[in-house]
Amino acid sequence: MSTADPAAERLRIGSAPDSWGVWFPEDEHQTPWQRFLDEVAEAGYRWIELGPYGYLPTDPGRLLDELARRNLALSAGTCFTAFHRGDVWQQTWEHVSQVAELTTALGAEHLVVIPEMWRDPATGEQLEDRLLGDRSWTALGAGVDRLARALFEEYGVRMQFHPHADSHVDTQPHVERFLEITDPDLVTLCLDTGHISYCGGDNLELIRKYPSRIGYLHLKQVDPRVLEEVAAEDLPFGPAVRRGVMCEPPGGVPDLAPIVEAAHDLDADMFAIVEQDMYPCAPQAPLPIATRTHQYLTRCGSRR
Repeated sequence: MSTADPAAERLRIGSAPDSWGVWFPEDEHQTPWQRFLDEVAEAGYRWIELGPYGYLPTDPGRLLDELARRNLALSAGTCFTAFHRGDVWQQTWEHVSQVAELTTALGAEHLVVIPEMWRDPATGEQLEDRLLGDRSWTALGAGVDRLARALFEEYGVRMQFHPHADSHVDTQPHVERFLEITDPDLVTLCLDTGHISYCGGDNLELIRKYPSRIGYLHLKQVDPRVLEEVAAEDLPFGPAVRRGVMCEPPGGVPDLAPIVEAAHDLDADMFAIVEQDMYPCAPQAPLPIATRTHQYLTRCGSRR
């Protein structure tokens, strides 16, 4: 008789181009996509995300072949949106539908949607006001609901909304406000443990308060010492990453073992994707970190 924990079998661990220092479709400082695929498989992972659209091949047949050769599969696509700006539906849908088509062609059923940042992710330049007014919050909620409905109706894809540092959905009060203004039947969270902690939130409290709104996980940790410096200097996210604010587990916060355990208790078949922001990074840096992180999360109870 099998002694496997059925709950543990529902939490599937993977990684993403972000953990190899990839933030953009093309950038001379980034790991080539072939090396990323080779190394993510070597590190022991079997699930990946697309990362920025255009980094991996966008021809479905070619990408399927590349993944199959390495015994990899896709968990989700990724895109950015800016519905707080109002009438951006057409340009948003043109891009998101491309990502959704590639995502579903590879058999994945999730799309991680990240709100555009009010500071440039690479340079830290301030692009917009830090806080949204009521009208912008209303536009954000309506736009996200519309997108989630369209993705499900057109592609059968579930939206997983990703609160993010230096975006307008960052702190726990902002995350909770977002959940209050969006449709619980359409919109669930990609709970990124690192970004929630970076912004002063409590991951376990969010899981306890909103169990039905947690649909996907990004697992990462922040270095509390560096985070203190970041907060004191109001350092933008890009420079904070270059300073090492996102660190290799288990050396930071939050403790991931209780989060994995709490995720096991959710009645859901869920992905837990490792994302350690490291842009830019030395080419040789990601693989050993990814290997150790995979081993650590496996000990925590995540499924390979």
